[in-house]
Amino acid sequence: MATETLTSERAYDLIILGASGFTGQYVLREALKFLSSPSSPSPLRSLAIAGRNPSKLKSTLQWAASPSQPPSIPILQADTSSPDSLLAIARQARLLISCVGPFRLHGRPVVSACCEAGTDYLDITGEPEFMERMEAEFHEKAADTGALVVSACGFDSIPAEFGMMFHCRKWGPPSVVSRIEAYVSLESNRRIVGNLGTYESAVLGVANAAKLQEFRRSRPRRPRPKIVGPPPPKGPLIEHKKELGLWTVILPSADATVVRRTLTTINEHPHGLPGMDESPDFAETRKAFWPSIKPTYFGVKLGSKSIFGIFRAIVTGFFLGVFAKFALGRSLLLKFPSFFSAGWFRKKGPSEEEVRNATFKMWFVGQGYSDEKLASQPGKKPDKEIITRVSGPEIGYVTTPITLIQCALIVLGQRGNLPKGGVYTAGAVLGPTDLQKRLEENGISFDFISTRNL
Repeated sequence: MATETLTSERAYDLIILGASGFTGQYVLREALKFLSSPSSPSPLRSLAIAGRNPSKLKSTLQWAASPSQPPSIPILQADTSSPDSLLAIARQARLLISCVGPFRLHGRPVVSACCEAGTDYLDITGEPEFMERMEAEFHEKAADTGALVVSACGFDSIPAEFGMMFHCRKWGPPSVVSRIEAYVSLESNRRIVGNLGTYESAVLGVANAAKLQEFRRSRPRRPRPKIVGPPPPKGPLIEHKKELGLWTVILPSADATVVRRTLTTINEHPHGLPGMDESPDFAETRKAFWPSIKPTYFGVKLGSKSIFGIFRAIVTGFFLGVFAKFALGRSLLLKFPSFFSAGWFRKKGPSEEEVRNATFKMWFVGQGYSDEKLASQPGKKPDKEIITRVSGPEIGYVTTPITLIQCALIVLGQRGNLPKGGVYTAGAVLGPTDLQKRLEENGISFDFISTRNL
């Protein structure tokens, strides 16, 4: 089936769906910074916002543009319960950004509409089951219609994916990385308050964990990348990482799942995914980039400078694990988020001041071999360690809009260098692009920290 409408004929470069939600309003505010004027080189020339409530969207636009007067941006009505309304807006956009979580409940109709209309799609989900189901159901359709569908373009999981790739490139031949552990530390001189949508997604994710495992078992097995060295030991539940100054606990986030999907895709396409009309220079960059990204064992842990922070994480995880498995328990978790998350999540979300004062650091501790030949020796343990770090502002309302909008600008401005269509991870699609440079120019740092022999 051919793409229904040529992208050059679309009314809008970008439509933000769910712009009046907790995160959507910040995404809109970030997008307005790059809405082009006659003197601007931005590829974002036309923008619309969409959702169920036009009056709420109008108020959101005024807030996002403040203290300036809001620009004249069309407000479109669309509802995830109305496939026709979603298809109508998808047909008007070159690219649609979805902020309508939890994606398990509201995401599928949006992906379906974009695949039908041949419209590129980005979202901010951190829900592994949603992402994997969309890939299974819509990849062939998206490839046929030319819709490029990319999830997890927010804090889940751009820092993890691009931090992993930045880290891998620090292992110059003949050395090779075998395992990377990422440690996420959320910091603030005020109280840290999480995104309520993230909390609701976590509740539903735990409730449906068995369904995800069943779904994965039902899927054909893809060839796994060959990783040098033995799998890392399991290790203790709580770890004191003295060199980072952190107490840590395993974090069951989407990051590890997304990184594994990227590495699996590149295992199948060793030189990356060819663009539908890529320039010779980009093709050369792509082919040179991917051999430097080696398959690796990858895990994520939550870090805190105090043991109390880890205790709060364990308490929250305990309540989710016990209460999310039955309907009444889920109702209680969602009705009293502040109590069951030890204050990490609340219905009102964070204040502007709390958002401004929050930051994150994501440390990547990689272990491997000073010479790849050593990995083939029986019982040989890694003999080299490299530490890198990605850091930036508050994760849900500042970093997520930054990463999402920079992904969007690349899709709009460099579309020919990207695959024609299909359902992929951001890393697999955008790895060889200038996304890291763009993130650094917008307040997210990538730093080499240290190297040592083990």
